[in-house]
Amino acid sequence: MILLGVNIDHVATVRQARQTIEPDPVIAAAEAEAGGADQITVHLREDRRHIQDYDLDKLMDSVTVKLNLECACTDEMLGIACRHKPTQVCLVPEKRQEVTTEGGLDVTGNLERIKSAVAQLKDSGIYVSIFIDPDEKQIANAKSIGADAVELHTGCYANAETEQSQQDELKKLQHGSKITLDHELRLDAGHGLTYTNVVPIAQIPGMAELNIGHTIVSRSIFVGMRSAVKEMKSIIEKAQG
Repeated sequence: MILLGVNIDHVATVRQARQTIEPDPVIAAAEAEAGGADQITVHLREDRRHIQDYDLDKLMDSVTVKLNLECACTDEMLGIACRHKPTQVCLVPEKRQEVTTEGGLDVTGNLERIKSAVAQLKDSGIYVSIFIDPDEKQIANAKSIGADAVELHTGCYANAETEQSQQDELKKLQHGSKITLDHELRLDAGHGLTYTNVVPIAQIPGMAELNIGHTIVSRSIFVGMRSAVKEMKSIIEKAQG
């Protein structure tokens, strides 16, 4: 069965809008686990726009499922990751001005830097994933530098404005998924997935894990985090037959 990673960043986004103590991402993580989340995902950004260092401290102590830390490939973030030793680190690109992550990490153009980062993380006993576009060369390079998994960027699929363009993006993801498995990397996917577009991605053969955040947090406002996660789990399970 496909594992569901629930990204709780935007619980912290609401809190930071008022610079207060609620809603608490730690409580959100516990509720997500109660709803069936297989993993809790957080992105500690360099500008600390949502998740804060103290959130990571508390989540390391409280999360009982896998904890997936998304972070940029910088000395500061790698140091934080190696000190905390989450279950998994997913290396992602990061721009200060972006609203959300806009694309996959360019492994090909930053090969030695990312190779060094992967080695540093693995030396600390951390499972390493790299967030990339479904591009053959990027996938091959992720394998060559020692990554354990890739998370394919589904944002172009999710944001497609026509049915035809969405189908075109789905074909790219299907092809990238096959290449990923051919390279014996674990296959994950995420970004922009919702209750209404997740099924075709969940039906890709060999998919191991989906990381989904904004749509679940949005749904949780109306039905609660536990129920929102249960609904997404049910959709994914039914998609797999």
